[in-house]
Amino acid sequence: MLAFEIRDLHKTYGQTVRANDGLDFAIEAGEVFGILGPNGAGKSTLVQQMVGLSAPTRGEIRLYGHAIRPHDRHVRSQVGYLAQRPLALYDLQVAEAVVDTGRLRGLRRREAEREAGELLAEIGLKDRQDRLVGKLSGGEHRLVGLATALIGSPPVLILDEPTNELDPVARRRVWDMLMRRREQGTTIVLVTHNVLEAERVVGRVAIMAQGRIVALGTPGELKERLHASVRLEVALREEAPPVPEWLRQGTQIGERRFSLRLERGRLDEAFARLADPATSAVIDDLRITSPSLEDVYLSYHEGEAR
Repeated sequence: MLAFEIRDLHKTYGQTVRANDGLDFAIEAGEVFGILGPNGAGKSTLVQQMVGLSAPTRGEIRLYGHAIRPHDRHVRSQVGYLAQRPLALYDLQVAEAVVDTGRLRGLRRREAEREAGELLAEIGLKDRQDRLVGKLSGGEHRLVGLATALIGSPPVLILDEPTNELDPVARRRVWDMLMRRREQGTTIVLVTHNVLEAERVVGRVAIMAQGRIVALGTPGELKERLHASVRLEVALREEAPPVPEWLRQGTQIGERRFSLRLERGRLDEAFARLADPATSAVIDDLRITSPSLEDVYLSYHEGEAR
């Protein structure tokens, strides 16, 4: 069964700005689907149409076969949405924000209050339930938004940067909660530019750039496109002399750490350089890995893969 069908979707602002340009894909019910891309790629515009907050210029979005219209009640009952900045919650108390969302989703008040209490305890905000959302820290505000997305157990969750501003403990708690929902059959759409986090949880991923989908598939399928390359990371000691020019051709990822993507056929050349006594004596750490989803993402973002 398909949760979403997106066909020939276009969203244009004015005469020239194409926020979404001919998107065509589907999301299976029960899968964890990632939408990745840099700022300005069209991710948030796409999501706003998927939840009925904006109408396409052309094309169609179907949710369980139902054509979505702006401010569609069907979407409200079926989709829990965590926006990047849920500003509407600022002036509400924490418990009130979650209960009211549950009521909008069709729960009776007593049921909404019970479920809100359970969610706030599960998410670690039970002791904040009487505080105004606007008085919380950024991470706590994010958690309240997630609780409003989860209440009522909607079959679909669309989460825009769900772990942004969260510390590692809260991030782990959030993903434990979400994976429990996935095991119960919930469809999760993860919208993010955190590629490393996405790679651990998504079943399939769409990479967006300039309003279009430039790659679509499982992480394994997308990484296979870079099977002829490896990632070399080299960290130099503090007392190292000037960095060799061949290392500078890569990406500097730390004060004395460099990353290069190399064709497998050039590994002998790289090993020879690393074995040079002047270089090997100042190497603090060395790692060679197969391509990651981040490598795929960067290759499309940099225009290196077509």
